[in-house]
Amino acid sequence: MPALPPVSAADRDHMVGLAEADFRALAGSRLFITGGTGFFGTWLLEALAAANARLGTGITATILSRDPDQFARRSPHLAANPAFLWWRGDVRSFPPPPGNFDHIIHGATAASAALNSQSPREMFDTIVHGTERVLEFALGAGAASHLFLSSGAIYGPQPPNLAAIPEHHPGGPDPCDPRSAYAEGKRAAELLCALTPGLATKVARCFAFIGPHLPLDAHFAAGNFLRDALAGRDIIILGDGRPLRSYLYAADLVVWLLAILVRGQAGRPYNVGSDQAVSIADLAHLVARQHSQPPPVTILGTPGQGPAERYIPDIARARQELGSELSIDLAAAIARTWRWLNSTPPCTL
Repeated sequence: MPALPPVSAADRDHMVGLAEADFRALAGSRLFITGGTGFFGTWLLEALAAANARLGTGITATILSRDPDQFARRSPHLAANPAFLWWRGDVRSFPPPPGNFDHIIHGATAASAALNSQSPREMFDTIVHGTERVLEFALGAGAASHLFLSSGAIYGPQPPNLAAIPEHHPGGPDPCDPRSAYAEGKRAAELLCALTPGLATKVARCFAFIGPHLPLDAHFAAGNFLRDALAGRDIIILGDGRPLRSYLYAADLVVWLLAILVRGQAGRPYNVGSDQAVSIADLAHLVARQHSQPPPVTILGTPGQGPAERYIPDIARARQELGSELSIDLAAAIARTWRWLNSTPPCTL
């Protein structure tokens, strides 16, 4: 597997510039990160490496991974960074690395629609038992705080009369539907965090994102559209294209997560995402326009009746309490992702 390039200097400048105060608050800290080799984790490592290089923050991180060798082949510049230590293990049963840690970031979850559909019990157990293990470890490691990466899926279907979902929304997924395993696992994991005294847990409820390292062959519409546009083939929408989503660029995502880790209130969830709604059809056209010869967008579904399905967060809490903002709009986010993908060896896409 050819190595992937680092994220752009502009993205590194963006993260370090906007989160400088939070990076400085973490100076000299020792972090433990689960999920450090996925989409979120790779961006966190890029940001930490950039902060150490540019601000001299001296932050170190131990990253739990089942296969650190695979990550080293994919991102050797991060795997070889002396600030990062690699700890092999499964999130449900890993042996504790030695010493104390100042902060824990728990993001290990297989965000896989296939796993959720084919092995829902495994999905649920991984989330719940993995969180139990991380909480047990965090208490023993003397961590000052714990950031749990949850999901907007915990709210269940968004009511059609609700423009954006606030953190106090009382909805939830259908507990009798096996397809709710991911969402119910995240709900149960949040409850486990609340039931763990002596640990300052902050919760980030994450929605939808776009940026380099987003999988192109999973269940993410943005990734699928980018894949098809790169290949110059038609962008296919299986549904009617009306559902509304919103997308936060990965560099902004990191800035928001750091703000929650450093300045968020323990026991208080924060929605993380964009509140700027875009239809799936419009997203496909935005992606298609990145190509010098935009491929056609084909919508296979017939127009539905009633209001379009929505999945949009209310982000007033993060704005008011943490100063979190959308600094990179969707058009710019797609353009930045497109440029990075075009600098990537084709056989790795």
